[in-house]
Amino acid sequence: MGRATVFLMLLALGFFIATYNLLTVVIHNKKTEGKVVGYSRKMSLIDPIVEMPRNVKKPTESKRPFHVALTATDAPYNKWQCRIMYYWYKKQKDQPGSEMGGFTRILHSGKPDNLMDEIPTFVVDPLPSGLDRGYVVLNRPWAFVQWLEKAKIEEEYVLMAEPDHIFVNPLPNLAYEGYPAAFPFFYIKPTENENIIRKFYPEEYGPVTNVDPIGNSPVIIKKDVLDKIAPTWMNISLRMKDDPETDKTFGWVLEMYAYAVASALHKVQHVLRKDFMLQPPWDLETKNKYIIHYTYGCDYNLKGELTYGKIGEWRFDKRSYLQGPISRNLPLPPPGVPESVVTLVKMVNEATSNIPNWDSS
Repeated sequence: MGRATVFLMLLALGFFIATYNLLTVVIHNKKTEGKVVGYSRKMSLIDPIVEMPRNVKKPTESKRPFHVALTATDAPYNKWQCRIMYYWYKKQKDQPGSEMGGFTRILHSGKPDNLMDEIPTFVVDPLPSGLDRGYVVLNRPWAFVQWLEKAKIEEEYVLMAEPDHIFVNPLPNLAYEGYPAAFPFFYIKPTENENIIRKFYPEEYGPVTNVDPIGNSPVIIKKDVLDKIAPTWMNISLRMKDDPETDKTFGWVLEMYAYAVASALHKVQHVLRKDFMLQPPWDLETKNKYIIHYTYGCDYNLKGELTYGKIGEWRFDKRSYLQGPISRNLPLPPPGVPESVVTLVKMVNEATSNIPNWDSS
């Protein structure tokens, strides 16, 4: 108990110092009031079975709306994804089965952009220059800390989302009471990285299996619970980035591990929902799934065969559009390509055909 108390005191002190330094620099630079970077690693075809926590019962309440919170930057690559995401949010929001409430794009570029009138937006500050050391995702927890402190959020629950998410079906509130709902990622492996996890989650707190195999998105969580986790999430992210071994091992998923560890420190366990999201080209169908996450490139030959790792005769890859909006009327995949990829392209085409002034993204 003594060591645990000391650790909590050090954690609190570290967060105070980090926050004080951030606010000092922000005020000094007189900035005004976040971001998601995609990563692409080849997914394993072996998908582990993840069970829900025990004693979690299906909720009986009739309606539990959640606020959709989308962190983003003002980069062109982010903008066109946000516009497509918001288009499908509006399409699905009032459909049967949906419990989506309000929507906020949390823009952590520090200044308004040209989408302010199109997408409900709350502007927050980025980390001080150089603090992220090129890891732009580090702005995400800091953006949530600011938003939760300053914004008026009427819903009791929050969905943390990303620009490359498309609501393929109306999304209900998958959380239950003190259990947030999260998608389990096969590559978040706390038990296989126990030596590193223990730097931030001491043995006094329990087994490493308490750290869920998740990131912060997609997650549906009570607002007051997120309000407790977010400062710790930010502090752990900064500490992980400052530790060379952790930084090298976790790479672009470092901030995801930081959220999982921060949740465990606050004794928050997530309901793991594999139906929360699908990720083409590995997931083949959209049936009974809620969000398409198009972070991976989809490459096929004209026979409809996947050519992952090799540019296909037909391809869909968001990274082909880093400097400007994705093209309208993309060609559909050849016969034989999975339904998930076909649906993704059709949904992108519908959005780009109906969003006004698309080329100005």
